[in-house]
Amino acid sequence: MEVLPLNAIVYNQEKVDMTDVVAPPYDVIDEKYQDELYSRSEFNCVRLILNKSEDRYAESALCFNDWKEKEVLIKTEKPAIFYIVQKYKNEKGKLIERKGFIARNKIEDFESKKVLPHEFTMGGPKEDRFKLVSATGAFYSQIFMVYEDKAQRIENEVAAKYLAQKPYMDIVDDLGIQNLVYLIDEPSDVAIISEVLADKTLLIADGHHRYETSMRYAKEHPENEYAQYVMSYFTNAADENLVIYPTHRIIEKNFSKDEILSAVKKHYDILEMTEKDEFLEKIEQENKNQITTGLILKDDEKYYVLKLKAGVKESIATPKELQNLDLTVLHEVILKGELNFSQEELMAQNGVKYEKKEQVSFESVKNGSASACFIMAYPKMKDIIDISSAGLRMPQKSTYFYPKLLSGIVINPLS
Repeated sequence: MEVLPLNAIVYNQEKVDMTDVVAPPYDVIDEKYQDELYSRSEFNCVRLILNKSEDRYAESALCFNDWKEKEVLIKTEKPAIFYIVQKYKNEKGKLIERKGFIARNKIEDFESKKVLPHEFTMGGPKEDRFKLVSATGAFYSQIFMVYEDKAQRIENEVAAKYLAQKPYMDIVDDLGIQNLVYLIDEPSDVAIISEVLADKTLLIADGHHRYETSMRYAKEHPENEYAQYVMSYFTNAADENLVIYPTHRIIEKNFSKDEILSAVKKHYDILEMTEKDEFLEKIEQENKNQITTGLILKDDEKYYVLKLKAGVKESIATPKELQNLDLTVLHEVILKGELNFSQEELMAQNGVKYEKKEQVSFESVKNGSASACFIMAYPKMKDIIDISSAGLRMPQKSTYFYPKLLSGIVINPLS
């Protein structure tokens, strides 16, 4: 994969406080949070990525051009790569330091197998992002890419010396995550990064809609050299700090406890537990050897560990790579096969809700607003790579790469 530094546009830190102007990706910003970001600064990048005006694309372009004229947005002295360390504590209090870098990569069709998707996309978000890039001539958010380099050359040969220096940016976001950003613009260091990625395949972890938008834009502007590249964040699958969280399935349709238990008993061996923490640990422990899912039920103090019975996954009419996925089994065998959800209902989250937050999942059942919740095990990177390499896609909302990447750290102009 061809990876190059960015001809970057960044915020002028002599004129703005970075904490006031960054924002999360547009697709996690609701109306209330949008208003909050608007009030935080007249230069907050939400005005670029999710403008409130009636003609929001034109208004985004006006903001972008105005901020450049006012030198609120400026170019870096040289093309650069942005190395980022994101520090946070997980639910158990362990410090996580996820490392990666923002650069630009050549846009490749999926048929080339140089870039692998793992989720399906929808037309609405892609059309929205296409209108934004067409109006403004820039990308404001990066694609989240995963590559694998077990030798960790970039971490050891390049990043180490920068991490000893004062960061170019130090931003604590609204979730309390510290984002330390280091500017890499020395040609020799940039060359090492390009060399490491040259023979690598990239997996899209997040940003499928934005990547497919960039593909369309590149094809419609073949004369524009800059449009043939897209801004991405790259992180190494060999780094233990790359954590993938599951997305749980909350059953909002009205089923009795006996109906659900009767359904799962046909396909899973069930272990009953009484302690929540032990229940969660048991799911992960058992899932190392066989597909294992958790279950909690309305008006039931017990926790159920579901271990898939032999031969069940092989009965599903789908490629073996998808048979190895716990969500495939749950969707096909239980939700569709036993509880009679249609594929359309699952896609529209009608009667079933997909929830990233573990605590919200538990509370929805304990407070009686849901019949049950299936607690999913942490996804395995190997499964994601196997499925993507086979040209297949996972069920929607299968993975949650945390933390999200901030918009506003760097802008990639397409001219």
